[in-house]
Amino acid sequence: MRAVVQRVTHASVEVESNIIAEIGRGFVVLVGVARDDVDADAEYLASKIAGLRIFNDGSGAMNLALAEVGGEVLAVSQFTLHGDARKGRRPSFVDAAPGEVAGPLFDRFVELLRREAVTVRTGVFGARMLVTLANEGPVTILLDSRKGF
Repeated sequence: MRAVVQRVTHASVEVESNIIAEIGRGFVVLVGVARDDVDADAEYLASKIAGLRIFNDGSGAMNLALAEVGGEVLAVSQFTLHGDARKGRRPSFVDAAPGEVAGPLFDRFVELLRREAVTVRTGVFGARMLVTLANEGPVTILLDSRKGF
């Protein structure tokens, strides 16, 4: 699984002109599921994100995690994170998991993140969404479960 984690002051996701989820301070997490991902990948990402210390402390150092700042997560499934654009001009998405695999693993990731005492809001799996965010810093971290084990 891959995740793009953006530290935000606020964010929302809209489907069919309706805001379906919004958060204040926290993370927007775009999550891509690969064909061969398993539960351990979701466990790794949820644990890593819950403990990620990228909020500033009193001295301005990135030293605080979500729980320490009362942060929330807006998690959005995004299969394009597994797009491969090394050849040609059109990305290939053959490494992305099909919906029947990705949906349950994304849901498992969200469940595991909630078990870490994190407030999580989500987009709608498979829907066309408009994600609006204010990236604070900007701070953006790339995570890949295959590079973390």
